[in-house]
Amino acid sequence: MALPPPPSSITSLDQFNSLIAALEKVRAQLIRDAREELATSPNPELINEYVDSAADLLREIAAGSRPADGGLAALIGLGPNVAGTVGAAPPSISVPSYDNEINRERLMAVGDLYYIYQHERAGVFRAVLKLQELFRSGQVRLSEGAGAMALYQFDRKRVLRYTARERHSAYRKVFGYTEEMVPQGAEPNTPFHGLLSNFCEHVSRFFGDKRVSEVLRPDYTRETFGSMAVVRRAGLDLRHNLKQASYGHVAVLRSEVMILLREAFDILGAPDIANLFGADNAWDVLEEMLKRYWSETPVTSQRSRMAASGRTILNWLAEDHLLTNVRIDFESFLEAIVDASDDWRTSAESLGLSSGTTSIDGNVVAFQRKPRSVA
Repeated sequence: MALPPPPSSITSLDQFNSLIAALEKVRAQLIRDAREELATSPNPELINEYVDSAADLLREIAAGSRPADGGLAALIGLGPNVAGTVGAAPPSISVPSYDNEINRERLMAVGDLYYIYQHERAGVFRAVLKLQELFRSGQVRLSEGAGAMALYQFDRKRVLRYTARERHSAYRKVFGYTEEMVPQGAEPNTPFHGLLSNFCEHVSRFFGDKRVSEVLRPDYTRETFGSMAVVRRAGLDLRHNLKQASYGHVAVLRSEVMILLREAFDILGAPDIANLFGADNAWDVLEEMLKRYWSETPVTSQRSRMAASGRTILNWLAEDHLLTNVRIDFESFLEAIVDASDDWRTSAESLGLSSGTTSIDGNVVAFQRKPRSVA
């Protein structure tokens, strides 16, 4: 059953309501016509999406047909076009949906900042600062190699970049992590960790329910057990939380510290520095330094996985995938982060950072207080 072409304008509430009523009749007819197919393979989302998109088009036309004063003059009886009945008044148009309004670039910046935070917690910058100390004192056999030169350049640029205190302050403002003071007027975003953990749990549970339903219903004659609404609500709650926390200098700090992080890994992976520790790569150097100079058990693998998977999840939330109402589309979009969600949850559990207290990661502070001149 094809929909009639949309009108060029919609000027009254009666006209708008009659068009919406006609669409609902189309919806009912389509469902009746597809009754046999729906009995064996129920998938009414496509029908509903088809009709709902037509209704959205009518709302756009109605919004574009409003007079300059919004129709208030006709409603109260002023001017030549006086509304004789309520139905002759201009159609009522909803305001934009809150969940649709999101700044993609700010959420992408937050994803990168989370990536940086996890690497900082892994000890990357601490290791570089320790290498600088050893290099200056001559306690290690470094002189003219690539790593030695990179250490010198890293140290010379310290006045041009954000300090450790400023980075930790940003982590606390955006994620509620660390114990650094936030900028004046800001508040620590302590709910973040609990919301991220909750979202990852519901994504994992959604696909767990999907696998169970596929085993119990191998012919795919019924929709899966997973609830789209629960996953969507958890994701929108997290997205709303980050929307409020992502204002300010997060984007520029992210850009600068990503360069700093890359330089730090270049130093740790330099051949002359790797030879000092008998290591094969930068991660091996980092782990050896954590054990040798701080007597710590390295958790670099878990932090690395939380960094990569957390950034993938937050970048995914920057898109509008959560807003789709068609189950097959929703499942396909969500499939992109199911492994990342499982990765994040497993790594967080191994570090004792699973859901519970929302600021749990902020209370496990391994940073030492440094002067402002440090990285």
